[in-house]
Amino acid sequence: MTETNRKPSAQQAKGKVIITCAVTGAIHTPTMSPYLPITPDQIASEAIAAAEAGAAILHLHARDPETGKPDQTPEAFARFLPRVKQGTNAAINITTGGSPYMKVEERVRPATEFKPEVASLNMGSINFGLYHLADKYETFKFDWEKPHLEATRDLVFRNSFKDIEYILATCYDNGTRFEFECYDIAHLYNLSHFADRGLVKPPFFVQSVFGLLGGIGTHPEDVAHMKRTADRLFGDQFRWSVLGAGASQLRIAAQSAALGGNIRVGLEDSLWAGKGKLAKSNVEQVVLARKIIEGLGMEVATPDEAREILSLKGGDKVAF
Repeated sequence: MTETNRKPSAQQAKGKVIITCAVTGAIHTPTMSPYLPITPDQIASEAIAAAEAGAAILHLHARDPETGKPDQTPEAFARFLPRVKQGTNAAINITTGGSPYMKVEERVRPATEFKPEVASLNMGSINFGLYHLADKYETFKFDWEKPHLEATRDLVFRNSFKDIEYILATCYDNGTRFEFECYDIAHLYNLSHFADRGLVKPPFFVQSVFGLLGGIGTHPEDVAHMKRTADRLFGDQFRWSVLGAGASQLRIAAQSAALGGNIRVGLEDSLWAGKGKLAKSNVEQVVLARKIIEGLGMEVATPDEAREILSLKGGDKVAF
């Protein structure tokens, strides 16, 4: 996309901040926290409660209810999507990232079938290191957990240009818009490339990801560099959000809100609600994010305000 000067967005002018809650994800394993939602009932109840606390968007993964292992089959999502939709007005965001071990054809199936308002889309391939987490636990609840973590020592999370094209071609005709997950500066340039080709259309919902081993770090200058680069590439044609992995979550959230951006929290991204304190629910993190926003004199966006800001199709046009 042609580099451009930054203009304030209508969202910034109104002082509205979107909170996304990523309820369970595929990174953390059951041993790491007893509060990680695993079963359909847990995922549904956690999602609805997060929305009631202020999350306008719910980013959802599915898991095997017996073992907690990531499950990207449409059948797994069907066990909780209708309940979440009935229980809240929040916009639902279905992952196409799934797990780094899955092929793109497997990862995109739930979004293809259920046609959500939003689907996540990783904007480039990266080393995706979780192996360092394995050393923190002497034993694991399930046999799959330690090998799952250790294997990332030799894992590239593939998101090639062809993979991205495939997901765009599969989902765009459904009216689904994307949360463009950018784990490094180059991913912003990849998004700009697809914008230049006319394969993605503004406003771009850019989710900058900080603190995953293999991606950009968590230093305040890393956050500022991401923001400056997105401003230069997209001007007023994007809506910026951040997620900080682990202990960096709320610090990076505060920096984003202060810079006019949006915030993503949730147990997918961090298991913590303060130093050394495990979050007992997604709600705890949403409440902390809300305090940051309101403390800066801004307001939390409602689901319908988020739909307007991101040009979403509406919850009545999904297939679940």
